[in-house]
Amino acid sequence: MTKAVVVGSGPNGLAAALTLAAEGLDVDVLEAAETIGGGTRTSELTVPGVLHDECSGFHPLAVDTPFSRRFDLTRHGLRWRWPDIQYAHPLDGGQGAAAWRSVDDTASGLGHDGSRWHQVFGSLSERFDDIAEDFLRPMLHVPAHPVKLARFGTYSLAPAALLARLWSSTEGRALFAGVAAHALRPFGSPVSSAIGVALGTAAHRYGWPVAEGGSGSIAKAMTRMLEQLGGKVHTGVSVTSLHEIGPAEIVMLDVAPAAAARIVGDRMPPRIARALSRYRHGPGTFKVEFAVHGGVPWTHEESRRAGTVHVGGTFEEIAAAESAVNRGSMPDRPFVLVGQQFLADPTRATGDVVPLYAYAHVPSGFTGDATAAIEAQIERFAPGFRDRIVARHVRSTAQMEQHNPNYVGGDVVTGANDALQLVFRPRIALDPYALGVPGVYLCSAATPPGAGAHGMCGYNAARSALRRSER
Repeated sequence: MTKAVVVGSGPNGLAAALTLAAEGLDVDVLEAAETIGGGTRTSELTVPGVLHDECSGFHPLAVDTPFSRRFDLTRHGLRWRWPDIQYAHPLDGGQGAAAWRSVDDTASGLGHDGSRWHQVFGSLSERFDDIAEDFLRPMLHVPAHPVKLARFGTYSLAPAALLARLWSSTEGRALFAGVAAHALRPFGSPVSSAIGVALGTAAHRYGWPVAEGGSGSIAKAMTRMLEQLGGKVHTGVSVTSLHEIGPAEIVMLDVAPAAAARIVGDRMPPRIARALSRYRHGPGTFKVEFAVHGGVPWTHEESRRAGTVHVGGTFEEIAAAESAVNRGSMPDRPFVLVGQQFLADPTRATGDVVPLYAYAHVPSGFTGDATAAIEAQIERFAPGFRDRIVARHVRSTAQMEQHNPNYVGGDVVTGANDALQLVFRPRIALDPYALGVPGVYLCSAATPPGAGAHGMCGYNAARSALRRSER
């Protein structure tokens, strides 16, 4: 039986392990931490019984992919739950906007901007299954749906600042700014619309679901399926060199590019080692988990029903904050993403104390304390929020990296989403998963299609390994 070893038990490492085990390989997963899951871990960080997602909290691209169709995790305990409103964007004075699952409902709340919202996201959401089939793969392939992909590319290739001109109202522009900010890129840079267009379309096609019981439920379901297929997961096992792994025909590395170069060492061809050493990481995140009495008193009513709330004010304010962060400067009013997963999944709360997930975009390796800035931004749109805080758990950029070494400098998306890396990551290659050493592959979020608990990086990498093994 062919032996395979997977280093790292994040969603991509486990997806790679499942893909290999399903083909009859003997698979071991080695995880350095004491708990599995990587970016899909859930813990009681503040108050007993209150469950907090430690990194990934929402999974719009996880519910219908080639991986999820091949491996039905709902048969192993995973349950998806959706909020009433997928994401919302409060503005001063109780104003704001909201993205519903329905494109029509979203458009109707945007007044005269509704037709333009429908123009972009309505047409894409109808075709998104086919579009996703192409963009969830490496870019260097023959598209299965070239016309549909081209339409998606028309909007995605534009700078966010340019695409935002489609909307003239403060509300419409802000609603797009919040989802575009997920790219952690300056709004004037090329392709800075891509992440926002993809996530915005996914909100209408699939919603932004959460995993019942926390994102850790995803890793648990994957592990149960893996064990059923004969695979094994070992925690507390750190790997710093291929020599520590032992005999294995296939090795999958769910690690950052620089870590992969260190593990493979001088066996890696110099040109590939140089490419991985030049891989660029993006801005960091500063995360605060709150335990809150009764939820957040948003003055914008629809934000009280939204799973995700984008906090940062107008399009212009968010654009300025993202530009500052990418220059290495900490803004006074950072963009803050707030997660209210408990609205879709009440099992995360205890009594009237609910978990609140919040992180700010900060410069890479930011050494300051952004707690006050995060609280001030939420208080700005929800007066009285501070009075409801029961407990906090703070994780700085350094602590984010310590918690998960793939998050270099606090970069939770495992790589800057600039134009080159968004298309070719971690390097320009026909097979971006191969590391130039027979049987050794990179399968982390630094590979296509990038960040998210969708498992497609690991699935694609494992399929590449299987094809090469057959040859």
